Amino acid sequence: MELDGAGLTCAQVHEAAYGGARVTIASLDRARAAWATAQELKGPVYGRSTGVGANRGVLVEEPGLDLLRSHVCGAGPLIPPARARAMLVVRLNQLAAGGSGIDPAVLPVLADAINGGFTPPIQTYGAIGTGDLTALATTALCLLGELPWHHELPPSPADQPRFPLASGDALPFISSGAATLADAAIACHRLRHLLEAAVDVAAMSFAAVHASAEPLAAAVQEARPHPGQAAVAARLRGLLTQAPGTRVQDPYGYRAFAQVHGAAMDTLDRAAAAVETDLNAATENPLFSGSLAWHNGNFHSAPVSLALDALRAALVQAAQLSAARLATLMDPGYTGRHPFLADRPGSSGLLILEYVAQDALAELRHLAHPVTTGTAVISLGTEDHAGFATQAARHALRCLEPLEIVLACEHTAATRALNGPTPDRPLTADLTTSRHALHQPL
Repeated sequence: MELDGAGLTCAQVHEAAYGGARVTIASLDRARAAWATAQELKGPVYGRSTGVGANRGVLVEEPGLDLLRSHVCGAGPLIPPARARAMLVVRLNQLAAGGSGIDPAVLPVLADAINGGFTPPIQTYGAIGTGDLTALATTALCLLGELPWHHELPPSPADQPRFPLASGDALPFISSGAATLADAAIACHRLRHLLEAAVDVAAMSFAAVHASAEPLAAAVQEARPHPGQAAVAARLRGLLTQAPGTRVQDPYGYRAFAQVHGAAMDTLDRAAAAVETDLNAATENPLFSGSLAWHNGNFHSAPVSLALDALRAALVQAAQLSAARLATLMDPGYTGRHPFLADRPGSSGLLILEYVAQDALAELRHLAHPVTTGTAVISLGTEDHAGFATQAARHALRCLEPLEIVLACEHTAATRALNGPTPDRPLTADLTTSRHALHQPL
């Protein structure tokens, strides 16, 4: 995987994290240009000749290494190595985009760390969407040899990635939300797969209850041309093979599926676009461009956090319709079978799936609470707002499991409705099989 600072995608971040992809650097030219500018500048430059935060007006000499040491203060459990590796890939790509002023010689060392299976020991808590300072400071101390790298196949090799970061490299190295963006990219990639799989599951339910395909007609979509709605409707039309339903109108879980699920797909597209913009952006403060240092707020995560808030809300709507279709699969008025798809009157059949689905749906609703309604004022009031994209991305990752469970409950019920009832038995294995089915190639 070649990193050029311009074309990194959510799918590629996921592949680098979990697929073992090796990385190369297309060019160091833009990093070299920014570094040359930083070396030539005289006068106060934030973080290079001054303190940071409320200390921005204090001139200091060689503040960098103490800055790194003071910012290593995470809390909570370590994040999985794959997510830490994704962070390294994102930061390396951003540095290749130029603007940081860091010594470009550090970039190949980061690539060696990624390719060699080394990741920094990053703890969960320590960022509020204005930069992943603790995570990247921890990484910097690993490069300096002051903290040990984690290696996935212990014992770690004797030759660990090392680089003698200078004082002027400190702030440029940590001035990024790379860990947050890595989580957001992974979440967007996996949620796309689940939302696409949900169309297949819905097609099974359509067939099981003989739902009408009339709401999916091209004429209906052309009358209200939202791209996600049209794409979902077209794909679902292609999956349905049964004769048209006889009901005049079906419940919203069927009749409004394209509208609701299509809106979720559109929201996911917008979130992925916001994330991918920042994966390939120079979010540095200061930004070294031309012959100047530009002090700025590019590090602020408002575009990403707002997009992820909207995405999590959209997931709830999509899951609510899945739960609504599950309810119709329990109803003999729609399936023509015994209540709850039981094998005989009075048996509970798949009743418990509704409890499981509603439990997972409640979790999704909780995770959809917007982070962007909050703020924080820190550093003696000089940093008076926060985007909380870190929390938005973390919650998006946590949405994967409950969304998968809701869809798996529908899949389990639709499978039985199509294949016929069986005697009551524990359903854990059935649900596990359905969860696995959601991850098969579409």
